Amino acid sequence: MRLRRALLLLAGVLVGATLLALWAGYQRLDVAALASDERARMVFFQLRLPRVVMAGIVGASLAMVGAALQALFRNPLAEPLTLGVSGGGALGASIAIAFGMGSRLAGLPVVFVAAFLGAGAAVMVVYRLARTGGTVLPGALLLAGVVMNTIAAAGVIIIQYFADYSRALQILRWTIGSLDVVGFELVWRMLLFLVPGWVVLLAMARDLHLLAVDEETAASLGVNVRRSERLVYAAASLIVGVTVAVGGTIGFVGLIVPHAVRLLFGEDVRLVLPCSFVLGAAFLMLADTIARTVLGAGELPVGAITAIAGGPVFLLLLRRQQRYSAM
Repeated sequence: MRLRRALLLLAGVLVGATLLALWAGYQRLDVAALASDERARMVFFQLRLPRVVMAGIVGASLAMVGAALQALFRNPLAEPLTLGVSGGGALGASIAIAFGMGSRLAGLPVVFVAAFLGAGAAVMVVYRLARTGGTVLPGALLLAGVVMNTIAAAGVIIIQYFADYSRALQILRWTIGSLDVVGFELVWRMLLFLVPGWVVLLAMARDLHLLAVDEETAASLGVNVRRSERLVYAAASLIVGVTVAVGGTIGFVGLIVPHAVRLLFGEDVRLVLPCSFVLGAAFLMLADTIARTVLGAGELPVGAITAIAGGPVFLLLLRRQQRYSAM
């Protein structure tokens, strides 16, 4: 019942965010013109609507991954950016772009495959470095994530340096975070990869709820800890890899949204995961709306908007965690 009420409330927020995102822009939405103006219909159905849907999908994906990683690592600061997962995905995607974004491997876009492999490698390296015996050290986790992001960023710069001008410019524009899309072809292609990842994380909600307490308690209640970890790693890597390949590095969505959900509805991970999914979609829609409209005819990178919102929240949470550690 709590979950239904929470999802109903957040569905209202999502509907409001969707309507605002569709209406706002350099050219305001004129509903009457859609019935008679071919140009207005083209702008709406080929540019505005696909972009809003893309923002919702990416925001929902990153928010749910952030909630899952925070539960798995029992660390409120864990999210794809701070753990280096986004950096690993960005490095993989940059390599793919440098060698030709249109290439395919066994029918799959190489950029998706490369970003998935980069994100997967990053999360495994960070986890191995931070784990000591049966304990994941919060400080080591964040430090390993920062170092992973630094290494990945250096790799992206080196790739840009050696790539030809057009592909280097592609990588630069993509790394700052953009949700530009024309039509729904890319959206459908994304969903083929994202939906299985969403299903796995939602199915793991009970196990993650127990793992958020500690591994011993989860194991005593029948959770296969290692299997659960592997499934969450694979799903998180797949989701982050695809979102990074499409939208670039958009940080802090997975940090802000799960904490907002916990403040509103409590700590139950079985509730936090689906609610983060819905609220994450609304959050990135609104962030992208600000990015599209704040400069009038110009446009800011959506990653800059989420960083401005998420950076202070991260520092606040870090300070709070230090106080708890001192106690």
